[in-house]
Amino acid sequence: MDLMQILQGQLSDDVVSQISDHIGAEPQQTATAASGIFATLLGGLANNASTEGGLSALGNALDRDHDGSMVDDIMGMVGGMIQGNQTSNATNGGGILGHILGGQQENAAQQIGQSSGLSASQVMKLMPILAPIVMSVLGKARSQGGLDLSSIGNILMGSAQNASQQGGMGDLIGSVLGGVLGGGSQQQQQQQPGQSGGMLGSILGGIFGK
Repeated sequence: MDLMQILQGQLSDDVVSQISDHIGAEPQQTATAASGIFATLLGGLANNASTEGGLSALGNALDRDHDGSMVDDIMGMVGGMIQGNQTSNATNGGGILGHILGGQQENAAQQIGQSSGLSASQVMKLMPILAPIVMSVLGKARSQGGLDLSSIGNILMGSAQNASQQGGMGDLIGSVLGGVLGGGSQQQQQQQPGQSGGMLGSILGGIFGK
């Protein structure tokens, strides 16, 4: 049980179809790119959370803007963002991406596009839609699972590591994380190999029904 599996599980066929129509792509390409984006964002969050200041900033963002309630209606959340009706901090995909990836968004989009068959511009349209889903899933895990910041950090570390080893996605995720983060998160994982299994995995499984 890890966050990558939970995030992929949020994208039903209807949601993928809705997003695909918006960015002008085939559903399979969208799903492949989404996995790369999720993995990249998990890697970025793990990298940020590897420092005390970064972990504290993440906790503040979750407490302030991301209670996880939007996970209960992903279709409505995505539809609202596509139509431009969502203007809260919780759905500010561009702002979330800025905090997680900084100035490396275009680099990530290019690498994900090359591996998924989408253009970089299509990936750039997709990333702000998916970023709030990542934060909402994290927020739900924190608010309903009673997880402290240390546990959130460990989950991120373990999930990013698992994502890089995922069958069929290893090359994509490895190249994106290596190019965007310079391998920083992977080095941190070796120093502090957080695991998302065991007790933490059971908590997540109970919350998200996996």
